[in-house]
Amino acid sequence: MAGRYHNIDDLPGTLGIFPLTGVLVLPRGQLPLNVFEPRYLALVESAFSGSRLIGMIQPVEHEEKTLKPALSGIGCAGRITGYRETDDGRYLITLTGICRFRVSQELTVETPYRQVIADYAPFAGDLAEGSDGDFPRERLLAALNSYLSRRELKADWRSVMNAPAETLVNALAMLCPFEPAEKQALLEAPGWPERVSTLLALLEMAGASSGPNTIN
Repeated sequence: MAGRYHNIDDLPGTLGIFPLTGVLVLPRGQLPLNVFEPRYLALVESAFSGSRLIGMIQPVEHEEKTLKPALSGIGCAGRITGYRETDDGRYLITLTGICRFRVSQELTVETPYRQVIADYAPFAGDLAEGSDGDFPRERLLAALNSYLSRRELKADWRSVMNAPAETLVNALAMLCPFEPAEKQALLEAPGWPERVSTLLALLEMAGASSGPNTIN
């Protein structure tokens, strides 16, 4: 998918955004979304008529506490690569992460959804696939096993064992129930080695905690 975008000049300077607490999309990761709020239905429709890109970003405050929460400084642009409309008017979409961005400015707009000027320059390397070299798979599997056991969760271990490194890291970063700040740390990791290290640290710290009663 990133092959569609050869450099950051291929990406739109203005992005409609979907602020959502605790939700993460990473370059080449796939995020399913159930879209039902009118403002975000409008965002999806607008994306289809343009670049098909949506900016996923976490608010600093939970969006249920304020109508217009402040935004984190960094999000990730995702392309709509899967789409289905339900009988009750919802959109079930899949976003494939393309490139992270820094919010240069939030625009004053008349659309029901928010829009920002996106600066992709610090993350141009996102358009190149990560390398599987020096990937500590055994350590990650051990940490994941402890993490899941503590929380009485299960995994498809065959898929975990066979998944390409970047696919596995993206899936765990996006799907594990980390805290919003921890999700943001995974998103903001400068590069592949740092993201792997951050994920390992989160799994190992959580796996060493007292047990299932620590879950929110």
